[in-house]
Amino acid sequence: MSRDTLSDVLRAVRLRGAVFYYLEGASPWVAEAPSGPEIIPAIMPGVDHMIEFHGLVEGSCWAAMTGEAPIRLAAGDLVLFPQGDAHVMSSAPGLRAPGADTSLFFAPRPPQLPYALSMKGAEITTARLDSGGGERATVVCGFLGLDARPFNPLLAALPRVLHVPRHTLGADSWVTGFMRAVVAESSRRRPGGEAVLERMSEMLFVEAIRSYADSLPAEQAGWLSGLRDPAVGRALGLLHEKPADAWTLERLSDEAGLSRSSLHERFAHFIGQAPMQYLTQWRMQLAASRMQDTNAKLIDVALQVGYESEAAFSRAFKRVVGLAPGAWRRGERSAAGRGRRPLSPGNAGPKPDDLL
Repeated sequence: MSRDTLSDVLRAVRLRGAVFYYLEGASPWVAEAPSGPEIIPAIMPGVDHMIEFHGLVEGSCWAAMTGEAPIRLAAGDLVLFPQGDAHVMSSAPGLRAPGADTSLFFAPRPPQLPYALSMKGAEITTARLDSGGGERATVVCGFLGLDARPFNPLLAALPRVLHVPRHTLGADSWVTGFMRAVVAESSRRRPGGEAVLERMSEMLFVEAIRSYADSLPAEQAGWLSGLRDPAVGRALGLLHEKPADAWTLERLSDEAGLSRSSLHERFAHFIGQAPMQYLTQWRMQLAASRMQDTNAKLIDVALQVGYESEAAFSRAFKRVVGLAPGAWRRGERSAAGRGRRPLSPGNAGPKPDDLL
């Protein structure tokens, strides 16, 4: 491919990271995290979607979505909850806190991040516990914000729980060093530390995605699997490289090196929709990002994503998103200013026929 499609998507959905704290637990300990939407206003006001991740620096522990089977974590492992589900971190499987309390996340932030928490049982303090009995674990906890709407093909391709064992990252992976840097930064408080850790948390997310993609069976459906397929990956790269071009299935199949029927069938197998439907949705995501981040006129946005008139762009945007572009932009900016995201008719996503 002439373009890094994964990087292109991460830019367009405005991935941004925030490392907030690390946790030291002395068994038995348990911590429950509410669902992402419940704590977005406290952690990353204005983002559309939030992913929480945990990296085990030392010791061992268990991670599980609330009510689901737990996963054992060893030192150096990562676990992410891409769909924002409520979850439990604990020293042993099956432990539950008395109740998921969101007040911790809404408490005043310390002067500089990250900061340390300590746990014994379900009791949380911001000072380290005196040494005592029980096995100890140190867990780095952080958050990633990104746009889920109008179209995020990567998010839809990720599982609800993503476990990345240390051995899949390679012997020379920088991830373990990053997790130790979070712990060190909480006490050293060097200027610029937060900014460095935010960028590194974004890198950690990409590393986790790479590891997950490498583990997928060759013929498994999904956007990440499609990137690895020679023909579908080439087609995706072309659409992402030149989204404003006047693409047709015939032109795309010629450049991808397949017949029209073969490309259509293979693209639909991996991506779940036809190439031109995908292109329409991707154009709407690019347009949405442009409207959120700039004051560009709608006609300029329309031209940048392949529409020759504002009217044609507005019709397409409303079919996909459920609102006219101007109304959507005003709603997004107003909601972001209040620290939350609006609900819109397009939240449920378009029907396939709407994209034709």
